[in-house]
Amino acid sequence: MAKEPLIPKHGGYRKLKSFQVAQLVYDVTVRFCDRYIDRFSRTKDQMVQAARSGVQNIAEGSQASATSKKMELKLTQVARASLEELKLDYEDFLRQRGLCHWKREEPLRQELIDRRCRTADEVAYWIVDVSGRYGQDTHVSTVSTKSTLSKKIFPELSANAALVLLAVACSLLDRQVVKLAEDFEQGGGFTERLYRVRKNNRGY
Repeated sequence: MAKEPLIPKHGGYRKLKSFQVAQLVYDVTVRFCDRYIDRFSRTKDQMVQAARSGVQNIAEGSQASATSKKMELKLTQVARASLEELKLDYEDFLRQRGLCHWKREEPLRQELIDRRCRTADEVAYWIVDVSGRYGQDTHVSTVSTKSTLSKKIFPELSANAALVLLAVACSLLDRQVVKLAEDFEQGGGFTERLYRVRKNNRGY
């Protein structure tokens, strides 16, 4: 039987789907804020920071897992909270401007998810593609005139696209938190592992 390592494998956060989607959300948010949020507004800094916090805390939690499962769990929960804060900012953006906030049954939500975009450029290409359909599909937007269409179409699509990606990231983190909690409950943390390793090395 192989000996249990004192310091297990850790830091593989780049392979985590939650990290990948959170990083995409960050890139999309930076672009969104540069284009649609006043550069002197505190909201811009808050949105970018919340997006960055989501990414950074997933990475830090993964690194911390070597010696503290409890810290990994805590930082992952911080990442989840940061993305929830960002969701509210995007929802406020839509609400305050009278733009459409897609409901759960909106077909474009699933369309974007199925697209499996990896970069902000790919998300932007999808938004441009969908913008060509505005006015043709009644479910796409509440916008009805061409004059208002040009002013509202891209911010509305962009904010909703970010919210879809955030929903995916938050769902992944929710599952990750549950799994981390189960692992901690079953195997304990560094202290318990240290005890087991010492006990095994002493042969009793």
